[in-house]
Amino acid sequence: MTTLSVNINKIATLRNSRGGNNPDLVKTALDIERFGADGITVHPRPDERHIRYRDVPDLKKVITTELNIEGNCTEEKFVQLVLETKPAQVTLVPDALGQITSNHGWNTVEHKDYLIRMIAVFKNAGIRTSIFVDPLIEMVEGAAATGTDRIELYTEEYAREYAAGNRDAVQVYTAAAHKATELKLGINAGHDLDLHNLKYFAEEVPGLLEVSIGHALICDALYYGLENTVQLYKRQLK
Repeated sequence: MTTLSVNINKIATLRNSRGGNNPDLVKTALDIERFGADGITVHPRPDERHIRYRDVPDLKKVITTELNIEGNCTEEKFVQLVLETKPAQVTLVPDALGQITSNHGWNTVEHKDYLIRMIAVFKNAGIRTSIFVDPLIEMVEGAAATGTDRIELYTEEYAREYAAGNRDAVQVYTAAAHKATELKLGINAGHDLDLHNLKYFAEEVPGLLEVSIGHALICDALYYGLENTVQLYKRQLK
């Protein structure tokens, strides 16, 4: 079964909006685990508008599922954080400074040499690696050439097209997944997956190991409650 990693950035955003520690980020992460999530994802950014760098070691000390740290490896502080924390997985995302949210994958062909170096840094530290990519065969092939363990398929276009009634939008993801499997890459996915589109995506994309979901899940929790929402998302993956 595909595993669910819950991105808790939005919990940190809520906490930061008033200062103090309400909601308690660490407690919420532990509760999300207890409610059935298979992992916790964080995506620290230089402005620390949600997850703060100091949050990450605190989380690593206590969570018992997999910790996935996403971020831009061109930032020295991010690289240092990952190497010191040693999460189960690091996902390399090509965010620009000040970017509101991730909106594209790596060009794994253009940046091949750089990604080879960075993947080696993290793998030598015993950390599973994943590269955020668009669902293009060329980008999947480029990712395989870097030595990464996995790719994470960027799913915003699928989510947008699915909402417009175009289920065929999943086909490029299916093709990318077949190519990834052929190249012995593990397959993750994330961005704008939600209770409406997740089940179909998981059914149509072979070999899907993990989805990382944050914004939609936390929004749903406002209506359904956090425990129930985690369970609702888990059911979509069965």
